[in-house]
Amino acid sequence: MNIIVIGTGYVGLVTGACLAEMGLNVTCIDKDKEKIAGLKQGRTPIYEPGLESIVAENAKAGRLNFVTSLDQADKTEDTVFFIAVGTPSDGDGSADLSHVLAVAREIGKKIDHYSVIVNKSTVPVGTAEKVKKVIQEELGKRGKEVEFDVASNPEFLKEGTAINDFMRPDRVIIGTDSQRARTILQEIYAPFTRNHERTIYMGIREAELTKYAANAMLATRISFMNEIAALCDEMGLDVESIRLGIGADSRIGYSYIYPGCGYGGSCLPKDVKALIRTAEAYEFEAKVLRAVEDRNNIQKHILFRKITKKYGHDLTERKFGLWGLAFKPGTDDMREAPSVVLLKELIAAGATILAYDPVAMEEAKRILPADWFDRNHLSLADDQYDALIDTDAMILVTEWKPFRHPDFNKMHSLMKSPVIFDGRNIFDPEHLSDEGFTYYAIGRGKAIQ
Repeated sequence: MNIIVIGTGYVGLVTGACLAEMGLNVTCIDKDKEKIAGLKQGRTPIYEPGLESIVAENAKAGRLNFVTSLDQADKTEDTVFFIAVGTPSDGDGSADLSHVLAVAREIGKKIDHYSVIVNKSTVPVGTAEKVKKVIQEELGKRGKEVEFDVASNPEFLKEGTAINDFMRPDRVIIGTDSQRARTILQEIYAPFTRNHERTIYMGIREAELTKYAANAMLATRISFMNEIAALCDEMGLDVESIRLGIGADSRIGYSYIYPGCGYGGSCLPKDVKALIRTAEAYEFEAKVLRAVEDRNNIQKHILFRKITKKYGHDLTERKFGLWGLAFKPGTDDMREAPSVVLLKELIAAGATILAYDPVAMEEAKRILPADWFDRNHLSLADDQYDALIDTDAMILVTEWKPFRHPDFNKMHSLMKSPVIFDGRNIFDPEHLSDEGFTYYAIGRGKAIQ
């Protein structure tokens, strides 16, 4: 059996590496020649704990190969293609399928034996039908009759824990109407589900919607808790008590009910938007999903509102230390990150910022506007404490582990004023008060001094 993974982003590279780890022969394809050259030399293009070693080991063993075109991959009988390319948001929020369909077209031009084409990318309902149609069109142009099946196998990987999520999945969703394809995919995933059966089979369209529904539910939990936190701020209550009280209910649990300054990343924002657009295509008003998106958009501005409430809207004389740039710990991904929204607002108000992140510094240099650096609005510090030198306040945006137990005495000595704005509620208000800090958090009532 040949495994061909098209796309070497988070999903594609993790998928290819983990399948190779289980003994399968995998070829990963990406048109980016520089990326492929780096992978051949053992350099991974993304930060993901454990990924670099698993890629290097399997490449050395000959089970994991990297090429730049489908022509370079073995496409003999019983080939399984995993499509793992991006589906970014279009201008209206719907998923852009141009990359997925371009891959389908390329597959249709190349296959000569029975193949299974698996959509690993997050795609709207009905995408498998479009993929199938495109492949059939290309086969028709070639005058070929080749059997193939299209299946949906959505990923459920969390950035920062992607390897563990793939190797020890809580479920594997396979959407197919073909027994032959089901048997092949069952064989591929058998090593990952040996302890107990975790595979759920369903229709292709149901599998496509399951991915969006899962991410929308996670986003809903986050936005719900952020709304409760906003209410707590108005009422002078502590949201942490409420979080503990509702999380103890086994029907609710504690996952994804931590208040904060908004969710980001490549999945939740994009997938909520895409599901709203899908609903609109069926003339269905997705009121809950719209509220989820609206609350998150509001939440990304909450730290700036707290800052300007204390210092006013003219921040030209203010200097802030920012801890955390990535949208969450365990990744260098800054897509839709709350830090970017906050930085834009602070700089527009005239503030100067010293920022630090354990792994996202190079990504920050790559994606943030050059004039922010050129005009000295933003500087990147060498470590978390250097980011506090002569600052009016520290702003925590990403809850990295090294930030959880800082040296408060050292912070005191470096900062102009002992003020903390905590966008992730990682500190204890009473402890901060004992340490002499003025502390602002999310939904924890009035400032603690």
